[in-house]
Amino acid sequence: MNKKGLGKGLGTLLQDVSDDIIEKKANTSVIEIDLIEVNPWQPRSDFDEQQLEELAASIKEVGIIQPLTLRQLQNGKYQIVSGERRFRASKIAGLTTVPAYVREVDDDAMLQYALIENIQRQNLNPIEEAISYQRLIDECQLTQEQLAEKVSKNRSTVTNSLRLLKLPAEIQAGLREKKISTGHARAIISIEDEATQIMLYEQTVENGYSVRHIEEIVREYNGQKSKNSDKKATKSRNKGSLGQEYEEMRTNLSKLFGTSVRFERREDNGKGKITIPFNSDEELERILAALDQHA
Repeated sequence: MNKKGLGKGLGTLLQDVSDDIIEKKANTSVIEIDLIEVNPWQPRSDFDEQQLEELAASIKEVGIIQPLTLRQLQNGKYQIVSGERRFRASKIAGLTTVPAYVREVDDDAMLQYALIENIQRQNLNPIEEAISYQRLIDECQLTQEQLAEKVSKNRSTVTNSLRLLKLPAEIQAGLREKKISTGHARAIISIEDEATQIMLYEQTVENGYSVRHIEEIVREYNGQKSKNSDKKATKSRNKGSLGQEYEEMRTNLSKLFGTSVRFERREDNGKGKITIPFNSDEELERILAALDQHA
């Protein structure tokens, strides 16, 4: 078909569209619906029954406008590459045959086509979309950069989606069932402790918290946790550190008594102890003599 140019009249453009439809129809086949199998790599697991019923009613009225895309199997049957919703709705509508494009597609290409086609339609729930991304990475050996390019998304969008798979199963189920939004989930995942994540999720569902409210809770929680960590680190450092002047004192005592003197001091109240170890009576006598000399 000739390339569409500028300056064409409406009648010419409509004729081009009509020619395009005729050309596509010439490449379609009519396939018995009983010979068609669903795509085993279909990433969508939830099909809205009401939407299927509505699509079935439309198909009864005007037929299937966009043919399915199938590949032929060795057993003479066909497998859906794209169009499973149309296939399911056609069965509900009572069709015995459907129009379809039959393509030669190998397993790897089939998987990529099915996953990418569904992602680009943007009607997967967030967990299904994340699983699709992960499958493309794992099964098609794609990097996140390559994946983002294939599905026309930003790298950060892909990364944030994949992070949802780190959430506990209970929260993933809530996201599937639309009990919380993706925004809620992304805020909750900023908390590392799984038990706290689940508790916050349950409170969100029960009280209907907004995403902004959850983000504030998470900021406060992580801020307090960071303060507690800093306090623990400070205490740990203080416990094992004497300060420069006390370290010099310990060194001088070790030289005086000819043994490794242990010097412990608490920062909170200044209390502590000096330990002078010895391994024999001779060492003890030497230490006592040094004490007498400097008494």
